[in-house]
Amino acid sequence: MADFKVVVNDVKTGKSYNIPVTGHHANSLIGVSIGEVVDGVFLGLPEYKLKVTGGSDSNGTPMRGDLPGNKRVKLLLSDSLGFHERYQGERRRVAIRGAAISDAIVQINMKVVEYGPKTIDEILNPAPEGEAPAEN
Repeated sequence: MADFKVVVNDVKTGKSYNIPVTGHHANSLIGVSIGEVVDGVFLGLPEYKLKVTGGSDSNGTPMRGDLPGNKRVKLLLSDSLGFHERYQGERRRVAIRGAAISDAIVQINMKVVEYGPKTIDEILNPAPEGEAPAEN
């Protein structure tokens, strides 16, 4: 059984939300690649559409969108995603994960592409009956 920590970025407000996903909803995310749009129902955000922008495994190894599959490989990189050079022309062999989500992934990063009728704050932190929603 896969368990994920999904970080959803609301591009309108600039806020990010950490949503734990377990069970069959987590299993439905396995095989999805970076750049694909998924339904927000998997995260408890009905009528939302979310785009996968990246992620990392338990060691902190980042996912890379231009690397097919879900394996962890060592690539010789210059200044790019996964490695930033200290001096001009430096290259280093670095471990990178492929673009597909597997059960080895721990954190998935997503951004909101299409909004639903309620805000994410209202869905994740519902106000008790008879009280006004909390203002930040």
